[in-house]
Amino acid sequence: MDKEIDKSVIKRRRLRRWGLAGGIVAAVAAGIAVVAGLSGKSVDRDSLTFTVTDTGDVENSVAASGKVVPAYEEVMVSPVATRILELYCQEGEEVEAGQAIMRLDLQSAETEVRRLGDELEMKRNATERAQLDSKTRLTNLEMQIKAKELAVGELKAEVANERRLDSIGSGTGETVRQTELAYRTGLIELERMRKELENERRSLDAAHRSNKLEEGICANNLGEASRRLEDARVKASRKATLTYLNNSIGSSVGAGERLAVLSDLGHFKISAEIPESDADKLSTGATVEVKLGSTRLKGRVAHIVPQAANGMVSFTVTLGDGDDKRLRSGVRTELNVVCGLKEGVTRIANGQYFHGAGGYTLYVLDKDGETLKARHVTLGDSNFDYVEVVNGLRPGEKVVISEMPAGAQELRVRD
Repeated sequence: MDKEIDKSVIKRRRLRRWGLAGGIVAAVAAGIAVVAGLSGKSVDRDSLTFTVTDTGDVENSVAASGKVVPAYEEVMVSPVATRILELYCQEGEEVEAGQAIMRLDLQSAETEVRRLGDELEMKRNATERAQLDSKTRLTNLEMQIKAKELAVGELKAEVANERRLDSIGSGTGETVRQTELAYRTGLIELERMRKELENERRSLDAAHRSNKLEEGICANNLGEASRRLEDARVKASRKATLTYLNNSIGSSVGAGERLAVLSDLGHFKISAEIPESDADKLSTGATVEVKLGSTRLKGRVAHIVPQAANGMVSFTVTLGDGDDKRLRSGVRTELNVVCGLKEGVTRIANGQYFHGAGGYTLYVLDKDGETLKARHVTLGDSNFDYVEVVNGLRPGEKVVISEMPAGAQELRVRD
């Protein structure tokens, strides 16, 4: 006779069958997931940044770095050894042209200016006295020559008279010879005196030039000392901001020591540097694109330092909009120095993926809009906005320029 099975036993058996079936379903699902994982990875569409290749111009440029500096900056140094006695301004204050910044102890400098002034006056007096003496000597020589000319003229007439007397038998040959000798001696003496006068004039002219030269040297020394004294009064040469001030009142400062720095904080330029390997692409007047955060400015290379230092070449960029309110002294900038233009090339947007011309692996969206395929691409010249595509891409293709996982050849795009 069949025994009735307890209901609790039946329930336990039923639960075991359901559990076994569920395990089989889970295993199948896991297997499907593994197969799907082996067949390809996937990425979220929202995590991707796309760019579409097109055709256009790419300015050939090289990257550089720089720093915003004032377009005008004057370092004021002490021209003499002195002491700081008083300050009239504070660091960071805006000063006007001609405004006094500080007072220095200038007693020694003023004494030197007075001494040189006296020396110059003495030299001028000596020059004037020497010139008067030379005029006196020249006048005496000229008068002696005139007297000698009269004496020689008289001897000449006497010779003519003796010859006439000798011709009529009233004179003697000896008298004629003596008279002629005296006349020739007078001519020689007269020639000597004329030469002496000429040499004296040359000598006095040379002495006068020498005196004038010494006088000029004294005048230059006085002018230099006066200039140093004026510079030591420490006045602003133009309207600017006092960005540095030696405020050690009472301290001694040597000649050439920095006292203050005046900067024009309303106009700026870029102090830049570029790797020595790219220096051959740098030229005065070249266009420069300056990137300052989201700000883009245009400029030109104004000056190139001829000597490299630590593998870098320094240069200065003047800005077309140097008074832009977003410019701040000391801010670091990125620059692109334009050294050529390529027209009608295939290009894609620039981004952090680009690290210079060469080969890259980029992901291109397939025509189905759901598959990304890795492709080897060669890129060339660049600027801030675009990168030249040498080969590997065609205009109109959609390319990922955001960071992607390495190694995958094909990816699925999840919406």
